[in-house]
Amino acid sequence: MLVKNADVVKRFITELQERGVHLWVDDFGTGYSSLSYLQRFPVDGLKIDKTFVDTLDGTEQSAAMVRTILALAHNLEVEAIAEGIEQHVQANQLRALGCACGQGYLFSKPIPAHEVLVLLALPKLVGSEPTAP
Repeated sequence: MLVKNADVVKRFITELQERGVHLWVDDFGTGYSSLSYLQRFPVDGLKIDKTFVDTLDGTEQSAAMVRTILALAHNLEVEAIAEGIEQHVQANQLRALGCACGQGYLFSKPIPAHEVLVLLALPKLVGSEPTAP
């Protein structure tokens, strides 16, 4: 995907952010999420693609790509979130790598927005950390 009129796109993104909209690069590291876009466009964060999370097995070698993406996010001063977390070993390794945010079936299946409030009201879920069984 080639972005034409990069200046127009950059102004549009900036206007959205001024209105409180946060913009994230989805599926970072795959498809159309080009590194050049990170230099050209102001984004708030990167979503680490599930394909990289799937490889996490607790070993140093499995963490190479995730560690690199997290370092890039840190150096660009943007946030990072890991998607597709399904196993405790993945969540624990992401936390050890410094990834503070994650989403996936380990935490919940997709639910309607109004049900999120119910989950957040449960004390044992708020701030709980998954641990290996």
